[in-house]
Amino acid sequence: MRGKKRNYSIAGLVLLFIILTLSRTGFIKNVQAKADDIYNEIKVFTEVFMMVKNNYVKEVETKDLVYGAAKGMVKTLDPFSQFMEPAINEIMKSDAEGHFGGLGIRIAIKESILTVITPLPDTPAYRVGILPGDKIVKIEDESTYDITLKEAVEKLRGKPGTKVTISIKREDEKELIDFTITRADIKLESVPEFNMLNDSIGYIRLTEFTKKTPNDFDKAMDDLLAQGMESMILDLRFNPGGLLNVAVDVCKHFISDKKIITYTKGRRKENNLKFFANRKPKHEKLPLVVLVNQGSASGAEILAGCIKDWRRGLILGQKTFGKGSVQSVISLSDGSGLRLTTAHYYTPSGVCIHEKGIEPDIKVEVSREDMIKIMKQKNKIYVPPGARKAKKNKKEKKKEEEEKEKIVDIQIERAKEILIAKDIFLRPELKSLPDISGENPEKQGSEKDK
Repeated sequence: MRGKKRNYSIAGLVLLFIILTLSRTGFIKNVQAKADDIYNEIKVFTEVFMMVKNNYVKEVETKDLVYGAAKGMVKTLDPFSQFMEPAINEIMKSDAEGHFGGLGIRIAIKESILTVITPLPDTPAYRVGILPGDKIVKIEDESTYDITLKEAVEKLRGKPGTKVTISIKREDEKELIDFTITRADIKLESVPEFNMLNDSIGYIRLTEFTKKTPNDFDKAMDDLLAQGMESMILDLRFNPGGLLNVAVDVCKHFISDKKIITYTKGRRKENNLKFFANRKPKHEKLPLVVLVNQGSASGAEILAGCIKDWRRGLILGQKTFGKGSVQSVISLSDGSGLRLTTAHYYTPSGVCIHEKGIEPDIKVEVSREDMIKIMKQKNKIYVPPGARKAKKNKKEKKKEEEEKEKIVDIQIERAKEILIAKDIFLRPELKSLPDISGENPEKQGSEKDK
């Protein structure tokens, strides 16, 4: 009898906690007036909770049941909302800091399937050729159907040096592709590559928007301008986003006059936000081409959409991923966290990014095979001198050089052509002819004819 009373008291406390939480977070007004309605709606939950607690074949911890219920509840919303237990919450926080351990991929759940948003440069997943849109159908030969992000993270991440095998379903491929990948300590470089492509065109590759990005981006811009940069290519391919305020800050380099950069719309007024440019940007008139592909998501799409809508530059490449939802991260009392979709991002012209993506102004398709080659070639830039493999013989070197010559990044080449053409069209017109008063071309020509 005491046990039954104790269990009912637990159920009552759970119900009270839910009501108080909803009231405190502002999602329900006039809670007391609606208490009966809430109780009736939650009654089924408390009944299931007590039945499991009292009758399941094994004793179950109350926390496990509460966590399980929270996960299931949030899972019904969308692929990007997530309840995170304390350990997972800490891992997600480390991502924003730009440092974590694992394979180096950004993932999401799409149609109940674990899907790669993008691999991150200089990571194990990038080196082996994982691509945006790849569906991870198995991890260590176990199906990932209906897997949660938390479960996927736990399976994919591990101690650096250990291996994990994933099975990929790739578009246009009939058979599954198995990759055995060695985990590594992942340290993100937001601007891993910048250089001059010729005397006047600069190139910056921006892989993610982290706390380090504003400083890294400023340094890269200053360096290239000192080298004579007159126009630039901003590479956002495989950029999965990151911190919204950082993406907005980068956009402010190019957009002027307090124009709107992006805005959000949600159910609640406090989630309807607008982000504006400064009056005078640092690089207001610098000719710009932005590269995007299927791995460009979230903050990268916000930046590209803003540049496109204000006609500030050209967007070149392939349609972006279409991840344009706002996740508010709420810390809970026991160290766990709730990542909840509270709004959607819109471009300045009112286009909702979510599930639509950004269409480039100029489409330049790259086959998956060529993209893998380009990724592997670019990755050589990041290999530290001490980590290089054993010396290759002459035959291997010759083969590598031949392969290298064949790999051309056609999206970068097309962007260069556009910027070069722009320079030609903007050349000043000829104001006067050279002085040829001492010559008689017509006479010379007639003498030659004779």
